[in-house]
Amino acid sequence: MKIVAGGGSLGARILDIDLAQPLAEADHRAIEAALGRHGVVSFPKQALQAPHLKAFAGRFGTLEVNVANMYFEPGLPEVMILSNMVENGKPVGLSDAGQDWHTDMSYSRTIAFSNVLYGIRIPMRDGKSLGNTEFSNMHAAYDELPDALKTELDGMTITHDFNKFWEMMRREKGSTRPPLTEEQKRRKPPVSHPVFLTHPITGRKVLYANPGYSVRINELPEARSAEVLDFLFRHQLQEKYRYRHQWQEGDVLMWDNMGTIHNAVADYRPDEPRLIKRCQVMADRYFPDQY
Repeated sequence: MKIVAGGGSLGARILDIDLAQPLAEADHRAIEAALGRHGVVSFPKQALQAPHLKAFAGRFGTLEVNVANMYFEPGLPEVMILSNMVENGKPVGLSDAGQDWHTDMSYSRTIAFSNVLYGIRIPMRDGKSLGNTEFSNMHAAYDELPDALKTELDGMTITHDFNKFWEMMRREKGSTRPPLTEEQKRRKPPVSHPVFLTHPITGRKVLYANPGYSVRINELPEARSAEVLDFLFRHQLQEKYRYRHQWQEGDVLMWDNMGTIHNAVADYRPDEPRLIKRCQVMADRYFPDQY
């Protein structure tokens, strides 16, 4: 296995490994360390079936079953299907997943460690891939916060709400998602997490806030909370912190949900097919008692 770093603070390629085969313990540890160091890693030219994807992702922690409980691989609810394709008049997968800046599962009591995506069909136009995934570095975002703000927010918590992102998609993106049912809301009530997390792999602080789900800094007055969140959202999305993965068919893309936030770029048309399968790995191995 060979790890080739990219040119910036995020991103590396991992070569000479077949993810359809069982993962050696040394490789597992090396991938885990690379995620902490690079935030985003890709494994080009893989040929996987859904059980392979589940088995690989499952080495890193418990796999989540999405609260929407739809668009998953038959018999494998841990493998979600992301696609704009329609077959026999029915959508193949969730067509608008992740189309704004967020980090997955910050709305859950047990947060996410990593996403593992497998690109099966990637839309292309003029020889360039579409539907690429952007990331921003939350290690660097924390490091470059003003010292006074680090001191003010130290020990504080943020409320994260699943419904914020869901309703934003319905309101601003023209999504066909139905409103969440009362049962879905009951299963995913708002939760609170520290503004600053100590990353379990790097041992460094990260900014654990995101525009998709963060709604309130609990220990601040409402007006100050809104002011600070607005600053944090602008700060963490500065171009100098960003990296964009250019998808190719056969890519497995894996990223660290604690050390990055991400955005799925929706720049492809309905007639430009995209098909990706996804597993989401929870951080229960790192936070067994969730703070």
